[in-house]
Amino acid sequence: MNQIAIPVEISLVEVERKQSLGKAITYCYESAGLEAKQIAAELGSDKGQLSRWESGGEGVVWPKLSKLMDTCGNDAPLLWMAHARGYDLHAMRKRETELQAELRRAREENAALRRVLMGSGAR
Repeated sequence: MNQIAIPVEISLVEVERKQSLGKAITYCYESAGLEAKQIAAELGSDKGQLSRWESGGEGVVWPKLSKLMDTCGNDAPLLWMAHARGYDLHAMRKRETELQAELRRAREENAALRRVLMGSGAR
């Protein structure tokens, strides 16, 4: 894989129901249709280490957690942590990337030009 996956839809309610970060990690890769051994291989670790993360027996370092979420195409563990710290997941949203902002501006410009063209054609 070694790349960011296509975004995978996850349920915020399901994230909130998870009792631990480990359960959120499992939900993350299962939601992407992946298995523990696939994730462990992608992260350059073994299935035992992933199992220790899931059980809380070993801490997860940010670069590996970030790679896990990129590989799975969802942010379930990050969202779980925010919820565990008291954040309302339903009020959170991702920042707009530069590419998304450029696309939004182009669409707005396109819509404005269409309004002008439609207005001039109606006369």
